[in-house]
Amino acid sequence: MANQEYMPGFVDFLPSMAKRLGTNGLLEELCKGFYHLVDDERGLITLESLKKNARRLGLGELGEEQAVEMLRMGDLNGDGVLDYSEFCTLMLRLRSETI
Repeated sequence: MANQEYMPGFVDFLPSMAKRLGTNGLLEELCKGFYHLVDDERGLITLESLKKNARRLGLGELGEEQAVEMLRMGDLNGDGVLDYSEFCTLMLRLRSETI
């Protein structure tokens, strides 16, 4: 999977989660990830919060280019950050084959 390049050794548990939780339950769980990556002061996922919190969550070091690309993929309004709905939309797009 394309996303595994960001997380060496990552095992994709989403298919089994989708089966257990159903579509709505899986989407809820994916959207909860927003709160683990958010900049607490701004309430948005910024480049800095994405890199810092990904490292803190044990997802490894995200390079500047990787983090910028992840934000670009989800930034629907062009403001350079992700709000909750943009993040959830991105999660749905990235995992639509699972859901």
